[in-house]
Amino acid sequence: MPQASLAATAAPNPDPRPLRPNDLAQVAEVYRDAVLSQAGSLYSPEQVRAWAAHGVADHDPFREPLLRGFGLVSCGGAGGGEVEAFGLLDPLDRLALLYCRGRSARQGRATALLGALEAHAQSQGHRRMRTEASQLSRPLLERKGWQVEAEETTFYAGVAFQRWRMIKELT
Repeated sequence: MPQASLAATAAPNPDPRPLRPNDLAQVAEVYRDAVLSQAGSLYSPEQVRAWAAHGVADHDPFREPLLRGFGLVSCGGAGGGEVEAFGLLDPLDRLALLYCRGRSARQGRATALLGALEAHAQSQGHRRMRTEASQLSRPLLERKGWQVEAEETTFYAGVAFQRWRMIKELT
């Protein structure tokens, strides 16, 4: 893997910007990188391979929500740069995706995106949000006031994954 540039690893832009159609290729890269660089300690190699492959192809259902939903991105440095993290609401009361490149993890990007997405949902009249959380995202969501509603199993490429349906009351 190439070395990250200084601009790409600079502090996150404090104001995430809206996801644009021309961001889709970078968003797919962020998704794949996030899974490959961060899921290995929580998931089996088979699960990581299946998850990383899910959502990358142009025909995959991953792209449709990105084009239809409300998304935000966090880019490297205050002046923009590469997409380092993204979040998506689809529909507006559901956190559908929240991913960060491994090189940019633990810099507050996901927290900033989550807060902005929650504020957007609330500004659109929603009083409660929902999501299906992975083992990666559950701890962050719980720290931010989300509660587990139920545990469930889903499948990517025939491989089983445990996840949690979670909710948050917006106040």
